[in-house]
Amino acid sequence: MLIVSVILSYLIGSISSSTLLGRWIAKIDIREHGSGNAGATNTLRVLGWRLAIIVLLADVLKGMVAICLAWNLGHGGAWTTYLSGLAVIVGHNWPIFFGFRGGKGVATTIGVLLLTMPVPAVLAGVLAIVLVLVTRIVSVGALTFTILTPIFLILLEHHRTGALVFAIVIALLSIYQHRQNLVRLMNGRENRIFSK
Repeated sequence: MLIVSVILSYLIGSISSSTLLGRWIAKIDIREHGSGNAGATNTLRVLGWRLAIIVLLADVLKGMVAICLAWNLGHGGAWTTYLSGLAVIVGHNWPIFFGFRGGKGVATTIGVLLLTMPVPAVLAGVLAIVLVLVTRIVSVGALTFTILTPIFLILLEHHRTGALVFAIVIALLSIYQHRQNLVRLMNGRENRIFSK
């Protein structure tokens, strides 16, 4: 059932709420506006906070649904869970239903990590939120969250080797997806939320 779970998780991830809401409500392709990213932050900039919250919650829920599905199909097996978690994030980033142009997977990653390693994810999430509030730079918070989660996992649950590998792969994927943000951060040109 591992393959079935991974495929279904990828397809769940490929349901892009940002792209769909943009088409249904604003009659636009969200990926052609703002940062070009199909995610909650770009939805906030282009379509406003109400739709951004819907997108954020929907994308977090995708990650949770995929993990719950993996738990059921894989009978709680670790690798079914981890591979399905990666699959739903990959689906969000490269959705088959939308020409493989999606988002950066942060909200979906939140949903995945909250269920698979809740304590490290919450601790990393709190620090990430604080940094976003201070800097008003979402990418700083996103990278903080994904990078600190495996670090907290080592500090709190060092015996979970499979989980650590899983968390590190997710962190590396997030860094790759934010590579342009990192360049802008180094050059002092990264966009801030609520800035004109």
